[in-house]
Amino acid sequence: MLLRAVIALALLALAPLAPAQPIRIGAFLSVTGPAAFLGDPEQKTLELYVEKLNAAGGLLGRKLELVAYDSAGDAEKARGFVKRLIEQDKVDVLVGGSTTGETMAAVPLAEAAGVPFISLAGAVVIVEPVKKWVFKTPHTDRMACEKIFVDMRARGLKRAALISGAGGFDRSMRAECLKVAGKHGVEIAADETYGAGDTDMTAQLAKIKASGVQAVLNAGFGQGPAIVTKNYRQLGLALPLYQSHGVASKQYVSLSGEAAEGVRLPAAALLVADTLPDADPQKKVVVSYKRDYESRFKQEVSTFGGHAYDGLMLAVEAMRRAGSTDKAKVRDALEATRGYVGTGGVVNMSAQDHMGLDLSAFRMLEVRRGDWALVR
Repeated sequence: MLLRAVIALALLALAPLAPAQPIRIGAFLSVTGPAAFLGDPEQKTLELYVEKLNAAGGLLGRKLELVAYDSAGDAEKARGFVKRLIEQDKVDVLVGGSTTGETMAAVPLAEAAGVPFISLAGAVVIVEPVKKWVFKTPHTDRMACEKIFVDMRARGLKRAALISGAGGFDRSMRAECLKVAGKHGVEIAADETYGAGDTDMTAQLAKIKASGVQAVLNAGFGQGPAIVTKNYRQLGLALPLYQSHGVASKQYVSLSGEAAEGVRLPAAALLVADTLPDADPQKKVVVSYKRDYESRFKQEVSTFGGHAYDGLMLAVEAMRRAGSTDKAKVRDALEATRGYVGTGGVVNMSAQDHMGLDLSAFRMLEVRRGDWALVR
C-alpha cells in the first residue's frame, strides 16, 4: 500500500502542470459603423499590445487573451456583448466602450457584477458622479470646453456661438460648455444644433454669422464637424473656428480638406509627438506608441488608439501592483494609480477622480498646411 502511494506521488510529480488560464481582457468597440474611426484604431491597438506583452512573457506568469466584440456604436449591442463578456467569457477586466452611449449602457452591468471597467469614451457623465467600478482614459468634454474658452480669452474673444450634433457626446459637451462658459468670461450668444444625418449646416451657420459673435465652437464628432467646417468656409465666415477633441485625428483634416486650415482643437500630445520638447514627460511614451502603431498598421495614429493603449496599460499595471487578477484588488489598484505617464497625459486617480487628468493634459492644436501644429 505504501509502495503504491509512493509511486502515485512520484508519477504526479512527473506529470506536466496544467497551463495557467490566460488573463482575459474584454473589449466592446465600434470597429464598424459611424464611429469606426474610434473603434478601429482602438481594437488594433489592443491587439498589438496584447501580442507585445505576451511576447515579453505575459503578466503574473500568465498570457493575456483579448476577447473583443464589434458593437458598431450601438448601445443595445454593447449591452448584450458586455453581458456575454462578464457571464460567459469570464473576463478579468473590461477595456472599451468607444462612445458614450455604449459606455453608459455597460456601466450598470459592470457595477452589478463587480468587474473593473475602463471606458474609452469622452463624456464627463461616465465618471461624474464617481462609480465604484468605472474608470476612463480620455479627457472629458468639460475639459475640452474649458481648454477652448481659455484659448478664446487669450485671443481676446468673449462672444461665442455653439453648434452641436445630436449624439450623446455632442449633447453632453454642449451642456458642459453652457455650464462653464461664464466661469471663463465667455458669453454664448448663439446656440444651434444639427441632426445625425444632416449633410448641410449652412442654415444654422448663417444664423450664427448674423449673430455678431467673435468665435464658433462645434461640439461634436464623426462626419458632422467636417461638414460644418466646409460649410463654414463656403459662407465666408472668417471667425476663429474650434472643434472638439472628438475629431482629433487626421481623418477630420482629410474630410475637411483646405477648409480645416486654422481650425483649433484641444487634443492629447500624441498628435504632435515628434515636435514635443525632449524634456516633456510624455514624449518617450507617445513617440514609442506612434512608431509601434504606424510601423504595424501603415496608418497614422489617432488619439483614440492612444486611449485604448492607456486603458490596457492602466489595467496591466493595476494587476501587476495588485499581484493578482482578483477584481476587487485590481479595482483598488486602479483607483490608487499615481504618476502613470500615458498618451493622454499624466494620470493621478483617487477615490474622487476615476480619470486622473487635469487641464494640463490637453494641448491646443491648430491645423496648418494639412497637419497638426502645437499652439505655443
